[in-house]
Amino acid sequence: MSRFLRRHAFLLVLLALGATLRVLAWVAYRPAILYIDSFRYLDNLHALRADQLNPIGYDLLLRPLLAVGGLAFVAAVQHLAGMAVAVGLYALARRLGARRWVSALAAAPLLLDAYQVQIEQNIMSEVLFEALLLGLLWLLLAKGKPNWRRIALAGLIVGFAVLVRLVGVALAVPFLLYVLAAGRAWRTWRGWRNAGIGLLAMLVVVVPYAAEVKAQTGKWGLTGPSGNMLYGRTAAVADCPNLKLDPVLRVFCPTQEIGLRRVDDYTHADLDPAWPGPLPPGADKTALANEFAAIVLKAQWWDVAKAILGDFAKSFRFTRTNAVNDVEVERWQFQLTYPQWADPPVISGYTTQYDGIGPSVNEPIAVVLRDYQLNGGFVPGTVLGFFGLLGLSTLLRRKRPHDPARSGALFAAGAGLFLLFACAVFEFSWRYQLPALVLLPMAGALGFTTLTSASRRRLAAYPDTTDEVAAGDFRERHPGIQLSELTVVIAAYNEAGGIGQVLDDMPETCLGLPVDVLVVVDGGTDDTATIAEKHGAYVCVAPTNRGQGAALRLGYHLAAAYGAMYIVTTDGDGQYDNSEMAELVRPLIDNTADFVTGSRRLGHEEAANRMRWVGVRVFAWLASLLTLRRITDTSFGFRGMHAELATAVPLNEPQYQSSELLLGVTARGARVLERPMSMRLRKAGKSKKGGSLVYGANYARVMTGTWWRGYVLRRGRKRSDRAA
Repeated sequence: MSRFLRRHAFLLVLLALGATLRVLAWVAYRPAILYIDSFRYLDNLHALRADQLNPIGYDLLLRPLLAVGGLAFVAAVQHLAGMAVAVGLYALARRLGARRWVSALAAAPLLLDAYQVQIEQNIMSEVLFEALLLGLLWLLLAKGKPNWRRIALAGLIVGFAVLVRLVGVALAVPFLLYVLAAGRAWRTWRGWRNAGIGLLAMLVVVVPYAAEVKAQTGKWGLTGPSGNMLYGRTAAVADCPNLKLDPVLRVFCPTQEIGLRRVDDYTHADLDPAWPGPLPPGADKTALANEFAAIVLKAQWWDVAKAILGDFAKSFRFTRTNAVNDVEVERWQFQLTYPQWADPPVISGYTTQYDGIGPSVNEPIAVVLRDYQLNGGFVPGTVLGFFGLLGLSTLLRRKRPHDPARSGALFAAGAGLFLLFACAVFEFSWRYQLPALVLLPMAGALGFTTLTSASRRRLAAYPDTTDEVAAGDFRERHPGIQLSELTVVIAAYNEAGGIGQVLDDMPETCLGLPVDVLVVVDGGTDDTATIAEKHGAYVCVAPTNRGQGAALRLGYHLAAAYGAMYIVTTDGDGQYDNSEMAELVRPLIDNTADFVTGSRRLGHEEAANRMRWVGVRVFAWLASLLTLRRITDTSFGFRGMHAELATAVPLNEPQYQSSELLLGVTARGARVLERPMSMRLRKAGKSKKGGSLVYGANYARVMTGTWWRGYVLRRGRKRSDRAA
């Protein structure tokens, strides 16, 4: 049990926080929060008529729940369901290869977002819709390329999602595209057959319901009242004075100024019997509204498109703000009094019928929830957008056969973004962003996993087989060697073009200490080793290329084993100025620091890559946040340290090792200093870092993983040992 708790500690902490928020909401708003749609669901609970504004999918769940308990019971079930969906996301991300902390971060938005907690306390369909999204993800992604049976079940889920929330029809597009794209199925008849099976499964649910709507209303559809999306969207931008409208259609022109019109007011205008005004006897309001919308759309298509794109962009705002024509965000915020979406006697009638109590609010708890929600207790839309882009960025990664994380990232990102866009076509509301909490964080987690998958191999503990072979080679090359107290370690892989000049520029002494140089050739294929020996360096050759981190770790241990007290690292490409070495070594000799690193930001930088210039600053900010100390440069390779410290820090990363070492020494409480240094352009060879996007994702992974192991797990074990 204790091992289980340690393995899933991050998720368990998030679950505890999420459970606390939900208990507070359940206690604060009794028996539940009733919104406008809540009354419609409750009024149709027993008749289950298809001619209502909302389809009956949520009522099919609400009815048995209310047969067991009241509205408070429904809210409790929805809170538990919200947490269960978060756990399901965590389990799916782990199944697809994401690390535990990455998987926990995929679940965190759903657990901690106050708007999500608030909607769970509402008698609303969102939680059921989110559960269906989770089911869709599991069916399509959990067991590799889906077979026709899982595709059929997924189609049924998409069809039922439409009956829970009409916007669920938008899921059909990413669902069918995924079925065709998985394993390039579109090239085979079987792929098209599977897509047909998925489409048929959706229609099996949707068509009979639409037929029932026609039987009750005389028109095909999925609701009774039209909820006329097209009219609402076009009426909000209609420039009626410049449109050619006959007198009958001109009645449908809004009287408000264009900038003040809310799509929501016109979409549901047909619920008002007096709308739109006097019409000829027998006129079909719905048909005329559609004719009006078609004229506006033809004449002002760009205005309509701009309005839709503008609403789509609103989903990615960093803060929750209202535009003058938006649905008020206050509808989805915790209030200090019970929300009045109907007359108080009406509300009390519902709560008394199902729970035997009137509606009430525990104001002190409501204050806590509201303060949390308004002061950062939500996932910014910008962050969701970043998750979506991270998922889509896997398109830039070379495809491997049957890569489930990549496929999952693309599907989750595509489905989440398309769902948000479909909502924007209808209208903008912060409520419509909530299903994205299921899809886009998952896309980000799987995208991050895909981008970092090539570098997730970790080194075995020192010394592994390669280390032992390389150490034996070193002894044969340099029998009886005794290194200087100050030894420079250089990891080199195919640096024949620049290593000679670097060694020629190396000072023979530094602060009165002779300087020896140890070059660790990391399985290279050129003459780096021969050139280094000719220029006076001691050389160790590893038989295989494992990465700079492996080579430096080997160099630290060899240097310490053969007499070094102080170790300096630099690169073999000439980017660092060896004449600045004294600045690194002096604090070590004076015993005022244990680890000294240069900083290009405090000194001088020649940057050839704008993305890396940005990355240096972003990762310095992240390191400062994680370590709670100011760090300006995490990846500067010109460093000095006590040899015993270099060999004491566990180093397991073949690449991206600079942050692993820096955060490793800070986690051990070492005295760390930064000094202004110069960063020059590479003089020879080419960078081994690869693309900026992949490198950045891997660097972030290593940094956060090292922080977790060094600051959380290691210190937690120390506290446990002291307690024992």
